[in-house]
Amino acid sequence: MAQTHLFSPLQLRDVVLKNRIVAAPMWQYQGRHGQVQDWHLMHLGRLAAGGSGLVFQEGTGVERRGCGTLGDIGLWHDDMVAPLQRIVQLMRDCGTTPGIQLMHAGRKARQLTPAQGRGALPYQADIADWEAWMPIGPSAIPAGKGLDTPLPMSLQDIQQVVEAFAAAARRAAQAGYQVLELHAGHGYLLHSFLSPLANQRGDAWGGSFDNRCRLLLTVVEAVRAVWPAGLPLFVRLSCSDGVPGGWTLEDSIALVQRLLPLGVDVIDCSSGGIAGSPLRGGQSATYGYQVELASAIKAATGARTMAVGLIVHAQQAEAILRNGHADLVALARELIYNPNWPMDAAQKLQDAQDFQMLTKNEAFWLERRKATTPDLQPSTFVR
Repeated sequence: MAQTHLFSPLQLRDVVLKNRIVAAPMWQYQGRHGQVQDWHLMHLGRLAAGGSGLVFQEGTGVERRGCGTLGDIGLWHDDMVAPLQRIVQLMRDCGTTPGIQLMHAGRKARQLTPAQGRGALPYQADIADWEAWMPIGPSAIPAGKGLDTPLPMSLQDIQQVVEAFAAAARRAAQAGYQVLELHAGHGYLLHSFLSPLANQRGDAWGGSFDNRCRLLLTVVEAVRAVWPAGLPLFVRLSCSDGVPGGWTLEDSIALVQRLLPLGVDVIDCSSGGIAGSPLRGGQSATYGYQVELASAIKAATGARTMAVGLIVHAQQAEAILRNGHADLVALARELIYNPNWPMDAAQKLQDAQDFQMLTKNEAFWLERRKATTPDLQPSTFVR
């Protein structure tokens, strides 16, 4: 057995990830009034126990009006810290690095969940802050057909959002997270300011490329000022809108060159979200269909990148890293299917770590099972 790229450690500031496998943020839609539930403890605990080097908590709202659905969780109040500390401690006990993604839904607030068909949430009289939960955005342009038209943000709104991101980052540090990611993709608030398809403002926060980048850069500066210097900061970008007139890969490269000096450590490279999926005309996603974005960003800027999007096979993930396309690989639905994917990948790649990525007790029993179980062929069990 030998050391692979997939199971090599990666140091980011003062944090060392034990391997390059990342459990991507996955919305659970199980929150109640913004608070996490036992479901989140179970979900993140099983991902952490499965051996991923970094496990991200789902997109966590920085203010109430930034919630996408009724089931979103948040970090906009101090009383939300303690329940998260319990989750963080469990993840650390499992040997993983706990991460959190902060976000604001913006134009995509007050919606149904994907399983409910998405679309605008029908009016519910029992939601006391229904009007205050109105979607907001850079301009009065809805995120899609049938969705509510967002309220164009005032200068006061913009300042409040910047302060909300910083306050949530401070609380995330108090909760014990070791990696923080800002969600600036998939059509949510920060992305909507970047894209000319959503941002048609005529002030300092819209119009030119520099003006459209201003909100994200301002948020990064505010967050980096309160997020501990020894802890890494990621930014998720939709590196391309995938539609004419939208945000492009070239725009992303120019933006990343501005982000790195502000203290951003890793670019999480996704795509689409402003006008649906970047896949058009009956196309279907292929394995690793966004890896080329991570590769291009890395080559053009020297940034560490994370690849995401239908990464499902051990050999595929290893090749992405071995060929220098990215520094990390993020999995989502594949980890729902098999939370122990990292252990399975180590066996398939014949990596020396094998069961050692698990907790000491689990590793003991699996090593013992391996040593005492005869190497039988499937035909042995046929009677």
